[in-house]
Amino acid sequence: MKDRDKQTKKDVLILGIESSCDETAASVVKNGREVLSNVISSQIDIHTLYGGVVPEIASRKHMERINQVIRQALSEAGITLSDLTAVAVTYGPGLVGALLVGVSAAKAIAYAAGLPLVGVHHIEGHICANYIENKDLEPPFGCLVVSGGHTHLLRVADYGKYEILGKTRDDAAGEAFDKVARAIGLGYPGGPKIDKAAKEGNPEAIVFPRAKVDGSEYDFSFSGLKSAVLNYLNGAAMKGESIVTEDVAASFQKAVVDVLTDHSAAAVDEYGFKAFAIAGGVASNSALRGSIQNMCDKKGIPFYMPSPVFCTDNAAMIAVAGYYDYMAGKRSGTDLNACPALRLGEH
Repeated sequence: MKDRDKQTKKDVLILGIESSCDETAASVVKNGREVLSNVISSQIDIHTLYGGVVPEIASRKHMERINQVIRQALSEAGITLSDLTAVAVTYGPGLVGALLVGVSAAKAIAYAAGLPLVGVHHIEGHICANYIENKDLEPPFGCLVVSGGHTHLLRVADYGKYEILGKTRDDAAGEAFDKVARAIGLGYPGGPKIDKAAKEGNPEAIVFPRAKVDGSEYDFSFSGLKSAVLNYLNGAAMKGESIVTEDVAASFQKAVVDVLTDHSAAAVDEYGFKAFAIAGGVASNSALRGSIQNMCDKKGIPFYMPSPVFCTDNAAMIAVAGYYDYMAGKRSGTDLNACPALRLGEH
């Protein structure tokens, strides 16, 4: 018993809970870097029927699955609630109903078990996913966060400290992927399907625009690119011309990847980053991973990226972020609420 007590005091075990969109997830992480369990219950099959995430359905499914996912995470980690150090949960940004399910579960567990509660910013979680498999990675470094709802280029100054260099002015990159995929008949989820189709297409077949934002070198804009693809499709339909889906996918993807890479390269030069990382759902895109890798190789700096399972929404990344927040003394009260429009740096 004494040996176990010593081990428990020595190791910091964080239960992470994630329910910001359409994945119900729970994970146990030890000392901020070692994943003991990572359980994800995806709703993709359900939302595919509707061509995208339906918030009300997502919330209902989270309620059905949250308890069993948490129980499974604890079981796979081989621990009980009494072994935990703290509970970390995503409280924003995301779908308000979906967030509330995770936040409510986390508050109930923390209260019942007498554990500290740590509210985590979803984007911070994505950034921290890089720490899981890259034990040598420590701040400061540059990071590109690309997901369905967010596109941020930032400087990770320290654990929990971020300087936003640029972000999207309209559509996030992942949102553009989903909309274009729907337009060319690939369906939902758009990112993986465009990535797959693009491998069979010619990225030089169609020249789509690379948007620049006046007065902000590092901000992004993808609505114009999305409109350009729709105009191309409509123009072809009016002329009775056939389109090559794979070429459209490849050309669109190249336009997105080129802008993301160019902005990242400029930031590396200006800020002198000694390392660069990517994060978020779109960070699993093979073309983006290859392009950023090539950029970093040319500049002679190490490149870090999570495995695809840690790019998409998961609770391991929330537990990791929660660990560093916990170690920095951050705590949330029982009044913690869902913040669907939470900005990075506000929590």
